[in-house]
Amino acid sequence: MMKKTLSVVTLLAAGLSHAAGFSFDTHSGRATGMSFATTAVTDDSTAIAFNVANILGVEKLDITVGDVTTLPKLSFTPEGGTKQQMGTTVVPPPHLFGVYRINDQMAAGLGIYVPFAAGSNWEEDFPFRTRGFYARLATYFINPSFAYQAHERFRVGVGLNIVRGTVEITRKINFVDTEGTIELGGGGWGLGYNAGINVVVLDKLLDFAATFRGPLKMKFKGKGDFQDVPAGFQGTLIDQPISSTVTLPGSANLGLGFTPLKNLTIALDAQLVLWSTFQDFGIEFENPALTNIVAKNWKDTWNYRLGIEYGLTENFLVRLGASYDPIPSPEDTLTPDLPDANRYKASAGLGLKFDPIRADLGYQFVYLKDTKSTAAGFEGTYGGTGHVLGLTIGYAMK
Repeated sequence: MMKKTLSVVTLLAAGLSHAAGFSFDTHSGRATGMSFATTAVTDDSTAIAFNVANILGVEKLDITVGDVTTLPKLSFTPEGGTKQQMGTTVVPPPHLFGVYRINDQMAAGLGIYVPFAAGSNWEEDFPFRTRGFYARLATYFINPSFAYQAHERFRVGVGLNIVRGTVEITRKINFVDTEGTIELGGGGWGLGYNAGINVVVLDKLLDFAATFRGPLKMKFKGKGDFQDVPAGFQGTLIDQPISSTVTLPGSANLGLGFTPLKNLTIALDAQLVLWSTFQDFGIEFENPALTNIVAKNWKDTWNYRLGIEYGLTENFLVRLGASYDPIPSPEDTLTPDLPDANRYKASAGLGLKFDPIRADLGYQFVYLKDTKSTAAGFEGTYGGTGHVLGLTIGYAMK
């Protein structure tokens, strides 16, 4: 039984106050306040994460640094059982971006940020603690980028993604009379790419943008540490090397940026996430008898975002946003190791500019709508709420 429940996916999918599945889209305070409707309207160095073509919005040099804290409150109610509450897990992925405008037609930059991050922390008496208990993931993207102004109305950009991922997982093992523990830890590297375009449809009124980030396969390697194993199992359940392959999904974004007034920006985004690359998963042990692959059968999803930014003055801006983000998991593969729920989000934010410094603060409330699981042995309902708070400080040289 134990070998069927070991999975790095636990922490790839457990941080529920951000995006669906195990993605994480909170890379700036401004974007947080606009519910991440950013594809066509980001014009500073954070565009490395949202649309690399738009780093050409930087006049000379732009540097941003910040952090985003997520506070999920997730529950799972088994059919006919008592609601189970996950302990508070703070996930604070930082971000750092820098862009230099080489000349009128070219800009280059570097971003360091975390597009996939999560954590789970079920209570000690969680009835499915052999399936999911404690987990944490971080994937650090190092993203050198370049953009070119091919025409006064057309920009194009490309980036290279150098990725370091780390994982930690703790689960319980049921030996009927006693309970043991398995701790898994590991890391890996991956290489990918991203690209984007921006088209000025109507000068100073309407922009169209599109981006694509390719799928990225990562090979995690580490060690499994068995604890409190009864004598009868100690010959099999011994500490040993482990490995696993995870494909981080590709995504395509379409965005519109509408500026009906000089101090008013309205942004609309639609994002397709290619979750269908994630069909099954498992941990490979040095002892092949402990290896097992679990079917997940995830499907591609579309999420939708609306963001509004209004300048009360030249130096003080207010922001609002809303979005919908559905889960990729079918009901029959939704289990406690990948807790998930459909998300409805609302956000607000403030921007302050005191040249050459600016500060952007954003807050997002996430409603995790009750989502049913029909997975055999794990029937029940997931739901809850989440809070996202982002702060970014920027410096711009003109």
